[in-house]
Amino acid sequence: MDHVYAPGKNHLFVPGPVNIPEPVIRAMNRNNEDYRSPAIPAMTKTLLEDVKKIFKTTTGTPFMFPTTGTGAWESALTNTLSPGDRIVSFLIGQFSLLWIDQQQRLKFDVDVVESEWGQGANLDVLAEKLAADRAHTIKAICIVHNETATGVTNNLATVRKLLDHYGHPALLLVDGVSSICALDFRMDEWGVDVALTGSQKALSLPTGIGIVCASPKALEAAKTAKSLRVFFDWNDYLKFYKLGTFWPYTPSIQLLYGLRAALDLIFEEGLDNVIARHSRLGKATRLAVEAWGLKNCTQKEEWFSDTVTAVLVPPNIDSSEIVRRAWKRYNLSLGLGLNKVAGKVFRIGHLGNLNDLQLLGCLAGVEMILKDVGYPVKLGSGVAAACTFLQNHIPMITSRL
Repeated sequence: MDHVYAPGKNHLFVPGPVNIPEPVIRAMNRNNEDYRSPAIPAMTKTLLEDVKKIFKTTTGTPFMFPTTGTGAWESALTNTLSPGDRIVSFLIGQFSLLWIDQQQRLKFDVDVVESEWGQGANLDVLAEKLAADRAHTIKAICIVHNETATGVTNNLATVRKLLDHYGHPALLLVDGVSSICALDFRMDEWGVDVALTGSQKALSLPTGIGIVCASPKALEAAKTAKSLRVFFDWNDYLKFYKLGTFWPYTPSIQLLYGLRAALDLIFEEGLDNVIARHSRLGKATRLAVEAWGLKNCTQKEEWFSDTVTAVLVPPNIDSSEIVRRAWKRYNLSLGLGLNKVAGKVFRIGHLGNLNDLQLLGCLAGVEMILKDVGYPVKLGSGVAAACTFLQNHIPMITSRL
């Protein structure tokens, strides 16, 4: 029973946590098991092998921590760096801000490159810093692939090209919490040293698994990194990997079965098809926003996100009221504007196990809410724009051919 009941299903369109598919819910509906029995290590082994596929890596080593993305951040930093190490980190929105706060509290020397919220990482500044750093004092580049507060996606391939161009050995650490398994992500090809994601985003699971994937270079760095770590220590996991039992402490059995079901669904659809679906949903949402006469918070097309769209509202409208009205009247959950963009944007999440008709229901709801709060939207305009695009781009369902 819902804590606050409303008829029908809640339309969940925040950029995480996201809708959980029924097969995943059923897979998790089970009793506890002894994680030291042969069954759980056998399943864990296959999960570790399959998790590498969503990062598009054959050389990386994955770790599945019972934590959130914040814990995965900490694991990435403390296993590869030492207090006082200089790192370059990009501030482009709320979640990059929080990661920078963590970096500073962990006593790293953080060189912050700040951009206006709605813009991507300033890679021209990165190029200047790399060119000037002939002594290689920069030990890591930390970047959020997809900033969910503003709907901005950064170009990781360009970051790697800059590092290679200047022959710089800095580690590349990437927050892929709202991108991996939804946006194009190529760990090996882009030379990412540590990538991380969370189970509640594109994997479409409950919160509770922070997945970190480390390159051979990152594993080598971990041997000399002096940051204090206990719960997130990769070495503890590696010891148990060698033993074939995999877990240094108790995992969530239910989440492991859920992850197995979630990966099976992704692989059945095909990871490239999943990425194409997100691209289609992102484009349809942006067309709807344009038809409403509103603007995207993201300032350039090259930074548009296919997992979340942050919509700017006119100055006379409080975007928080749009989010409140959505939940109170239409059983629709939209994302609030955060920090610098609080009251100025609302966010439509379009990631995870989600299809085109579900998105159209959300867009119809947003149109009614805009009308409710006094914005002169023409009902049906955004839905029509999205429908026109989707009708020409939705593929046949492969499993039903």
